[in-house]
Amino acid sequence: MSDFIVSARKYRPVTFESVVGQKHITDTLRNAVMRGTLAHAYLFCGPRGVGKTTCARILAKTINCMSPGPDAEPCNECESCRSFGDNRSFNIHELDAASNNSVDNIRALTEQVRIPPQVGRYSIYIIDEAHMLSTAAFNAFLKTLEEPPAHAIFILATTEKHKIIPTLLSRCQIYDFKRIKADDVVGYLRFISDKEGVSYDDEALHIIAQKADGCMRDALSMYDKTVLFCGGRLTGHAVAEALNVLDYDTYFNFVDAVTSGDYASALMQFDEVLQKGFDPQIFLGGLSSHLRNLLVAKNDATMPLLEVSGSVAERYRKQAAAVQVSFVFDALSIASSGERDIRNSNSQRLHSEIAILKMCNLSPLKLSGGSQMTTYTLPSITSAPAPQPAAQTPPVAQPKPAAPSAPAVPSVPPPADSRRPTEAPAVEAPPAPAPEPKVTQPQMPSSPTGRNSRLGLSIGTMISDASKRPSVAEEPASEGVLEPCKIAESDTTAVMEGCRAYAAELMERRPRLAMAFNSARIEDGAVVLTLNSKIVEQEVVQNKHEFVVRLMALSGVERLDINTVVDETLEEVKTILVKDEDKLKFLSEKNGAMKQLCSELNLDFC
Repeated sequence: MSDFIVSARKYRPVTFESVVGQKHITDTLRNAVMRGTLAHAYLFCGPRGVGKTTCARILAKTINCMSPGPDAEPCNECESCRSFGDNRSFNIHELDAASNNSVDNIRALTEQVRIPPQVGRYSIYIIDEAHMLSTAAFNAFLKTLEEPPAHAIFILATTEKHKIIPTLLSRCQIYDFKRIKADDVVGYLRFISDKEGVSYDDEALHIIAQKADGCMRDALSMYDKTVLFCGGRLTGHAVAEALNVLDYDTYFNFVDAVTSGDYASALMQFDEVLQKGFDPQIFLGGLSSHLRNLLVAKNDATMPLLEVSGSVAERYRKQAAAVQVSFVFDALSIASSGERDIRNSNSQRLHSEIAILKMCNLSPLKLSGGSQMTTYTLPSITSAPAPQPAAQTPPVAQPKPAAPSAPAVPSVPPPADSRRPTEAPAVEAPPAPAPEPKVTQPQMPSSPTGRNSRLGLSIGTMISDASKRPSVAEEPASEGVLEPCKIAESDTTAVMEGCRAYAAELMERRPRLAMAFNSARIEDGAVVLTLNSKIVEQEVVQNKHEFVVRLMALSGVERLDINTVVDETLEEVKTILVKDEDKLKFLSEKNGAMKQLCSELNLDFC
C-alpha cells in the first residue's frame, strides 16, 4: 500500500505566491523581507484553516534563506531551505501552546532564546494556538517578547484574538487573516483536480466551497472525501449526497410550489427531504439562503454576491424574475422565524410545516399584483345603517296603557328608513318590554351559543364574514386601492369616548395599553396611540385587528384605523384615574396642601 498524503498537507503552500486568498498579508510580509524591516514579534489571527501557520512557516523559511529570489521567495535549494523541508532545522522552532501552556514551558523557551543560531541569521519561534497560554505564562513571556535578543523573532498564531492580553498585543505586529472567498477556493480545487486527473463540474466545486465556509483546510478535506465517494468524477448531485447537503434543485422546486400556492406539493417535497435524513432546521436554513440568493439575483448590481456557478446563477435570475420582492421578504422572515422557533421545540416537523403553509398562503396576495391595504369594518354594520343621533335621547316616559292590547312600544322594530314613530298596531299578545336604548354600541350578531362574544363578535361570525368577502387578489381592477379608514369629524367625540371605555376594560389585563388608549388622540382621521416602548408597539401591531374591532363596537363608528407613536421618555403608569374621587385622592397624596384645602373648605363631590 502506497503512503497516501491528504491534500491539505500535500498541496500546502511553500511560497508566498502560492498562498490563496491572503494577498494583503503576503504582500506586506514580502515587502518587509525585501526592505529588511522585520519586526521582532508578529501575531497572526483569524479563522481556522485560512493559512496562519502556513504563512508563519513561509516567513520563517524566507528569513533564513541564503539566496532569496528577487520577489523575496525562498530558493528551496540552500542548506537552510533543505533542512526546513526535511524537518531538521535548528533555527526554526514550533511550539504548540495548547499542550505547552504553563509557566515552566515559557521559562524553558526564554532560556532557549538566549542561544544564537548555528546556521543563518535568525532563530524563529512559531507559537501556535497562543490564546491557550495561561495568564501566568503570558506574564512570564512579556519581558522576553518586549526586548528579545537581536537574533530572535517570534510569530504567534491564534484563532481567538480577544483572549490575548492587551499588554502582549501591544508588543506585536498584528495581521488579521480573512475567510477565503468561495471563488478562490474553487480555483484552488480546480488546480488540484487538474494535477490529480480528477474530472469535475463547477457546481460540484461550488458546493464544496460553500460547505467549507471560507476554510481552505476544510475544503481540501471534503474534496478528498468526495473524490473517494464519486470515484474520480465529481458531479453536483454526487457531491451533495457525499457531504449530506441539499442540492439546488430541491430548493428551486420547493419555491416553485410555494409561489404557486400548491401547499400539497410543498409538504410532499418537505417530506422527501425528511425521508433522506435531513433535519428540519437544516432545510429551513438552506431555504433562507436560497431566498437570500433570490433577492440578490433581483438586481444586476448585486449578482456578483452569488457564490454559485454560471448555470445556477442563471436559474436564480429566472426564478427571481417570477416573484415579487415583497413575497421574498415575507417568506424569508417566515423561514428565519421558523428556524429559530424549532430549535427548542419537541415537534420540529409540525412547526416547519406551519411555516411552509404560511409561505404558501402568501402567494395569492404577493403574486397577484393586487393592493395590500387592509381596511377594518365591522361585519354587522355593513348591512345596517349607523344609529342616528336622535336615538341617543332617552324616550319620554309614557303613561301605563289601560288595556294590554295597546303596547307603548311595538315588539317589532321599525324599518331602517323610518325616522318618525308610527302608531303601533293592536295585538292580543301581552306587551313586550321596551328595549333599552344602546347609544354607543351597535347591535352585534350573536355567537353560535346565543351570546355575544367579549369583543361583540363571535369567532365563527368573523370567519364566516371573512370568507364571504372577496380577497384582495379577487377584487376587480376597477376598484383600485381601497379608501383609507378616516374618522369623520362628527364621529370624533364618539371615538374618544370609546377609547376611554376601552382603557377601562384593559386596565387589569394590559395596563400599558390602557394608558395608551386613555391618552389617545385623533390625527389625520386616525386614532393615534402614544406608547412607551417598541415592545408595546409590536403588541399593538400584532393585535391591531382585535383593537380596531372592539373600538368600533364601543364607539359605534363603522370604519376607523389605529396608528402608533413610540415615546420612550414616558413613564410607565400603573393606574389610570377615571373617577373624580380617585383624582382628588391622587392629588392629595402628591400635595398635602390640596388635602388641607379640601378639609378647611369642607369640599366634596355632589
